[in-house]
Amino acid sequence: MNERDYLSELARLRERSWPAGLPRSPEYPLGERPLTEYLREWARRQPRKTALHFYGHDTSWAELDRLSDRCAVLLEELGVGPGDRVAVFMPNCPQLHIAFWGILKLGAVYAPVSPLSRGLELAYQLNDSEAEVLLCFDQLLPVVRLVREETPLRHVIATSLSELCPDTPELPVPDLLRAPKLVADDALDFYSALAATKGTPPAHPPCLHAFAALNYTGGTTGLPKGCIHSHGDMLYTCASFVPVALGLTPDSISLNFLPEFWIAGENAGLLFPVFAGCSLVLLARWDALAFLGAVQRYRVSHCGLLVDSAAEVLEHPRLDEFDLGSLQRVGAISFVKKLTPEYRRRWHERTGCNLYEFAFGMTETHTCDTFTFGLQDDDFDLRQAPTFVGLPVPGTEFKVCDFETGELLPLGTEGELCLRSPSLFKGYWRRPEASTEVLREGWLRTGDLGVIDAQGFIRYLGRRKEMLKVNGMSVFPSELEALLGQHPAILASAVIGRPDPERGQQPVAFIVLHPGSGESAEGLAAWCRESMAGYKVPEIRLVEALPMTATGKVKKNELEALL
Repeated sequence: MNERDYLSELARLRERSWPAGLPRSPEYPLGERPLTEYLREWARRQPRKTALHFYGHDTSWAELDRLSDRCAVLLEELGVGPGDRVAVFMPNCPQLHIAFWGILKLGAVYAPVSPLSRGLELAYQLNDSEAEVLLCFDQLLPVVRLVREETPLRHVIATSLSELCPDTPELPVPDLLRAPKLVADDALDFYSALAATKGTPPAHPPCLHAFAALNYTGGTTGLPKGCIHSHGDMLYTCASFVPVALGLTPDSISLNFLPEFWIAGENAGLLFPVFAGCSLVLLARWDALAFLGAVQRYRVSHCGLLVDSAAEVLEHPRLDEFDLGSLQRVGAISFVKKLTPEYRRRWHERTGCNLYEFAFGMTETHTCDTFTFGLQDDDFDLRQAPTFVGLPVPGTEFKVCDFETGELLPLGTEGELCLRSPSLFKGYWRRPEASTEVLREGWLRTGDLGVIDAQGFIRYLGRRKEMLKVNGMSVFPSELEALLGQHPAILASAVIGRPDPERGQQPVAFIVLHPGSGESAEGLAAWCRESMAGYKVPEIRLVEALPMTATGKVKKNELEALL
């Protein structure tokens, strides 16, 4: 079958499998224009409405628009122009939002850096992005000073979260909001510098094809690569995912705690609320008690949670003190814990809404490529193979190809997932060879194993390099982790392989148990022998904790050292 006929057949299958009532094409409530213009329009329509709730410090739409205009002017006064990269080294806070929209309004490029980065990591990213201006959380200034002379930095702008911490916060606040403001003679003070600006904001909005962000891949091994994304990428991600999977409207109240330096947090915290015109409740970091208080205090209707976070909420000793009845849609992200029918049932009993998987995404594609919302009747999504990630969002296409030849493979055959999307990155920053390797005729070769079944649904099997061969049979760690997640005593798991002289490879499962479960490695091994094919049964190793990245992924390279 040629590619045109293959894609036509997939489109026909998707039509038959598409959930009733969901849009089948991207929707643009304020037109196809940069999200900076969405911000301006919402500020005009609802100037006094709160755009951002932060532990009792509220920012209106008019204020967010005005302060981000001032930020654009400040950056221009510091010599930043269109296309220049501006690094942002902050935890979740209103200042990050002001900086983000100011950078984009100027036509410059937002280059976020994880606030957990150490000196070498910060220096690498500043040098790679060639950023000359850095906006920084003041408590991170010591890290900046360690490497400043080794980087292109000309200006550092610092800000304190304590400036925004009310005397009587409405929610439990993390320590970083109580850290005293640092006075620094080697950095500009953010709010003072904004107040002192004298110019006018940029007169013309950036165009949709202009570069907007340099999002670094957050893999578990190797040096990160910067993915170049445009204003159009951001807009399409919102237009294809928000109407289908989220259902946000100007009347919604969204909540985000995902780190906004991470592209999933950028979408959830920075882009989606401005696209929809809804209020955002922002948490600096995850805290179950703060989440419970925020849902009740602000009547939160929409949010995304790690499955681990949802489990912590369900098991919180003070859960019954809070009213969660405002929740309407809660998406789940499965990194360590996996979403199960039991978690869904308990969540629905407590809140009245279902947990559903957000599904598949990559930094290279702006991370919202499939959806599962609308496929929850009778747990349809969870009764599929554990690697089920649903259907492509409107406008995105998938195919499965042979890793070596690139030829199309029949439906139901395992191969390399390839995808084509309007939000596909424009290449890796300063890495033309790496870009050419993965971008072929408008398609991204993901390097991931996957299957498209006879109904057009996609299964994500994991990275090809992680696939194990046991007695000639393919074993996918992601599938074993999903199966292990259904055991009531298992808190978290991660599977890798070790060489085996007789079988080729042996799966090894590193498992964290629920405190006080009393389960043993022998008992878990027996359960595995009853629950999965014999060649898949892993060797069990109980550990106190799994090594994690800042975005909640397991560092499997560190597990290999434990083998």
